[in-house]
Amino acid sequence: MDGVFDDEVEQTVTIDEYLKNVEAEELNADLVLGGDEGNECTYNMGYMKRQAIFSCLSCTPDGNAGVCTACSLSCHDGHEIVELWTKRNFRCDCGNSKFGENFCKIFAKKDVENAENSYNHNFKGLYCSCDRPYPDPDVEAQEEMIQCIMCEDWFHDEHLGLESSNEIPRDEEGEPFYEDFICKTCSAVCSFLTLYPKTIWASGGEDVATNSNAKDKDVLEDIPTACGFGKLENDICAKNSSQKDNATAGKASAVGESSGKNSGSNNPNQCTKDINLHTTCVLGVDVEVTSPVSEGKPLFLSKNWRDVLCRCEKCLDMYNQKQISYLLDKEDTIVEYEKMAKQKREEKLQQQEGAELSFFNKLGHIEKVEILNGIADFKDEFRSFVVCP
Repeated sequence: MDGVFDDEVEQTVTIDEYLKNVEAEELNADLVLGGDEGNECTYNMGYMKRQAIFSCLSCTPDGNAGVCTACSLSCHDGHEIVELWTKRNFRCDCGNSKFGENFCKIFAKKDVENAENSYNHNFKGLYCSCDRPYPDPDVEAQEEMIQCIMCEDWFHDEHLGLESSNEIPRDEEGEPFYEDFICKTCSAVCSFLTLYPKTIWASGGEDVATNSNAKDKDVLEDIPTACGFGKLENDICAKNSSQKDNATAGKASAVGESSGKNSGSNNPNQCTKDINLHTTCVLGVDVEVTSPVSEGKPLFLSKNWRDVLCRCEKCLDMYNQKQISYLLDKEDTIVEYEKMAKQKREEKLQQQEGAELSFFNKLGHIEKVEILNGIADFKDEFRSFVVCP
């Protein structure tokens, strides 16, 4: 009989654990939203490089529109909302022609349609090649999914096109051992990646480079980057190159869902000029001719793999034609997006602490003493409440 009511006993949580959970939830929210507090519609910022996007199935059940954080909160409160995490080069649709008579409460003066936006089945709340929702109501244990950096769709491990999920590069603790993933469909668009050295592949994905010939491997022993030889010390060249490329890129890959329009500055500096003057391909081959035919296998890429990509005129032209110039841009990555979000969060917390301290310092001596005494009394009362006799 001792264990009859064990399942009914509520699990106790300490104040410290509760506060840590709250802080973790707030941090996760900031990472997804990119530090966006949802006060203003992002429409005036144009096709943003990356932002959190939501789909309102109540207003657009066909899944042909997306809205920003602020509009999801102000204009679609109480609606059936699908959280899409982040999308690249997307502009808020809220209140345009796709929403019928529903207008945007924050910024109503919008174009009839955002022509450079692109949409896939995620906007209907469906994911992966199995076209299922997440969470899936027909599955008891929800499986974690992997996002392709090109089409930005999400995939279940068993639908990646691998013989076994053990082929996914993971460390001893089972955590992902790769920085970026490209699905088997999108890998056909960038099969030229297999000409690069094994260093760009995460452990477990090295076999995809076996089609490279000996010449390619020798050339890439000391591969020149956009501004010379060796590893890029920072992403300045990549950033400036991608900004110029994206200005003429047009829409993203056919299997993708994002546009190539960039709201950032496109003014070239000396480093960008050096890239344009760099006419020798670091691969030393005709990529279009030598690039092996993709076998429809997913690709798992290691950290800083973008730094190795060739930025000669011919390769830049190839990226533009394939509409994948964003691969050159380190700021396109989720890692950079979350880094920016963390920075915004730290700045916000510092501002809050500064405002509280400023308010306290403006008080008179008597008010300060009363507040401090009140805090001490609260601590004593709270301690007597939570501490067992």
